[in-house]
Amino acid sequence: MPKDKSILGAGLDRRRFLQVAGASLAAPALATLPAGVARADDVVNLTFWAWTPGTQDVVNMFEKKYPNIKVNLQNVGQGAPHYVKLRDAIKAGTGLPDVAQMEFNSIPSFKALKALADMGTSGANDVKDKFVDWTWKAASDGDKVYGIPWDSGPMGLLYRKDVFDDNKLTVPETWDEFADAALQLAKNKPGTFLTDFGAADAGWIAAVLWQKGWRPFHVDGTNIHIQLNDPIAKEWAGYWQKLIDAKAVDTAPVWTTEWFAGLDSGKYASWITAAWGPTLMTSSMKASVGKWRAAPMPQYKKGDKIDSNWGGSNFSAFTTSPHLKEATLFATFMGGDPDAGKFWNTKEFLFPVQKALIEDKELMGTKYDFYGGQAVNEVFAAAENQVDVGFEFAPFQDYVNTQIQDELAASIGGKGTLADAFDRVQDTVVSYANDQGYTVV
Repeated sequence: MPKDKSILGAGLDRRRFLQVAGASLAAPALATLPAGVARADDVVNLTFWAWTPGTQDVVNMFEKKYPNIKVNLQNVGQGAPHYVKLRDAIKAGTGLPDVAQMEFNSIPSFKALKALADMGTSGANDVKDKFVDWTWKAASDGDKVYGIPWDSGPMGLLYRKDVFDDNKLTVPETWDEFADAALQLAKNKPGTFLTDFGAADAGWIAAVLWQKGWRPFHVDGTNIHIQLNDPIAKEWAGYWQKLIDAKAVDTAPVWTTEWFAGLDSGKYASWITAAWGPTLMTSSMKASVGKWRAAPMPQYKKGDKIDSNWGGSNFSAFTTSPHLKEATLFATFMGGDPDAGKFWNTKEFLFPVQKALIEDKELMGTKYDFYGGQAVNEVFAAAENQVDVGFEFAPFQDYVNTQIQDELAASIGGKGTLADAFDRVQDTVVSYANDQGYTVV
């Protein structure tokens, strides 16, 4: 079995900003327990690790519905510290929770460690049809289920209508049009940028390359195909290199106070972001209320409707849990209960993964003053059903992310081009995979 010595990124990223997200709901009715779950006076205690605000409220809903299952929610750290503690418990052979929050890009690494339980053996597939297809496929392997989808991050474009109008820019439908608009804005108003190149967040890099057809990894047991520097990546790098060299996009670090201020002031006229982005803006900006709008992500070919995903989590159970049926019941409730799903969306603005919620015209049709009365959820609801399912994360994605961020930053700082950065990442990751016991094919 491959080893896992992944280096977890400790930098500021979207996870920390998700703490400020927020924006209804009734508790579910009591229900009888499914077959195979402890009954009567047999109280089962589950330990659950998660960091998202509001989680205890939904745990309370579950305990009200299933009073003989008690859930001890623990926040052992947000993002990187959470995964470090999970890995430490795996290494120690003790201390794992029954269920934990697990982001989509982390499932392959914990699956490779044989730490994730197959919830399919305990009835998880009974709720399969509730979920948007790509989210279910991303956390499962055939009938084997390693995560119950919780939320997602289909991609779109948030843009400043006032800046676009003042500079006679049209909302770009393609990436060629996006580049033209960036160059035009740089010419019309030097110091104002169509966007900031998000090299400091590898999740963003993967999402925008994902849409273009980038498939850097394929894992088959201990065999792994790695092609980080393929022609798709090189062409993409050349596209952004041209805009950077022309000073048509900025290269300032993302997730900083200055970066958010740039969005709020109009220095940056757009943000290519995920469905959780709109609420981060409303929580962080005061000067640009009513000036923002949402549009679909630009396409590489006019008329296409291909999207990708950035972020999102699942509920995963662990092989060490002595209560897999109850853990599975809990996970399927947390991700698949309709009222819980509404709570996540309206109270915490986690974007839905349940088909019924995506199709809920009232929920998706909510209008926001920050976006000039636009129902921005509708844009991302359409994108949710257009996510290309073919993307595969590495079983050591955290290490890959660190290399991508470091090497792109080095290129921006003068160490060759962005295309050169992908060559360096390729060499480093291949070496790392070999060291972990994989056979690179």
